Amino acid sequence: MKRKAFLQQVTLGASGLLLPALSGAQKQTPEPLPIAQVKEFVIAGHGKFDVVKQMLAESPTLLYATHDWGKGDFETALEGAGHVGNKEIANWLIQQGARTNLFVLTMLGKTALVKSFLDSFPAYINARGPHGLTLLHHASKGGEDSKELLDYLKGKGMTEMKVSLS
Repeated sequence: MKRKAFLQQVTLGASGLLLPALSGAQKQTPEPLPIAQVKEFVIAGHGKFDVVKQMLAESPTLLYATHDWGKGDFETALEGAGHVGNKEIANWLIQQGARTNLFVLTMLGKTALVKSFLDSFPAYINARGPHGLTLLHHASKGGEDSKELLDYLKGKGMTEMKVSLS
């Protein structure tokens, strides 16, 4: 009987050590970034490079923040730079570790990457980015760097620059 009692005490003692550690881990979930701060950062991503740098220095996790404009229209600062053709901000944010997507890569003229992706997932040609803007829109914003992609997308039959989000 002594062995059984000993094993029960050891089991209870071990669980007493683990439970506080596990429950403490659950309480350490960080607070979300303030919506107004995220919105300001995303807006700055469209063309206010000095503001982007300052805000990111003060709050590094803004790099990954997404603003919800409503009805499924989500946007990051990088995507803002992407759909207005701001290569300087887009490249800098990517260098900082921002998560990119096919729309931004299209604007930047990353032809091999975009074509390879679309060859693997042809239905993605109809995808829409922030504000319903298409790959064709992003290629048009990339200028000379994305001219090959612009021609490629037109050759695939793309004509729409924007698709309704509703």
